Amino acid sequence: MVTKRPFMSPHHTVTQQALAGGGRTPRPGIISLSHKGILFLDEIVHFPSYILELLRQPMEDKKIHIMRSKGSCMFPADFMLVASMNPCPCGYYPDVNRCRCTPEKVRRYVERLSGPIIDRIDICVEAPKIKYQELNGGQTGSSSAMLLEGVKRARKMQEKRYQGRNISFNGQLGPKEIEDFILLDNAEEKYMEEIFYKMNLSSRSYHKALKVARTIADLEGSEMIRREHLTEAVCYRGLEDKYREL
Repeated sequence: MVTKRPFMSPHHTVTQQALAGGGRTPRPGIISLSHKGILFLDEIVHFPSYILELLRQPMEDKKIHIMRSKGSCMFPADFMLVASMNPCPCGYYPDVNRCRCTPEKVRRYVERLSGPIIDRIDICVEAPKIKYQELNGGQTGSSSAMLLEGVKRARKMQEKRYQGRNISFNGQLGPKEIEDFILLDNAEEKYMEEIFYKMNLSSRSYHKALKVARTIADLEGSEMIRREHLTEAVCYRGLEDKYREL
């Protein structure tokens, strides 16, 4: 019996079969062993592109098909992808005093992640360098216990909102459910229209931004999605935008 959610962290030398599953008698791979848990890819840009592209269909369908001459198998693959990467090969960008990477080298480094993979990532957060005062200034911000309570309240709001439907949380909403449950006032609708064209968002990115904004509003206990919720959600979109000035 599985008693806790799985956490899988494969090395970047992992093979296709180990990740996706397979064999003469098909067995689940790391993707399926991460079902209902975390799949963590440390330094994701060091994984070969053909390995990363294997994640596209499972991230969308929450399952993976293994085809063999004797037949096919379908394994569950409803995992949360968490990944990390340096901002450039040397790791110091955009510190011009320490980074020695050329703009072209930084661009090539980031472009190891394809657009379709980036499109499927809900939240991208840049971790700035920590100052000495922050390391020795004591704890600031919310504690883990406070954050947990906020998450529990948000989950209760979502359980009530989707009662009677085969939906547990905002991330499971499809395009039709988004129309039913994520309603914007005229001002917010106009704002998102401007953002859509200005950032050249895909339909998938647009819908993900709306779902993240809905979650941010839930964490604040707000039934209405306000402009600040949309702004924060949009700021998590588009890894390539951080390097557009290159």
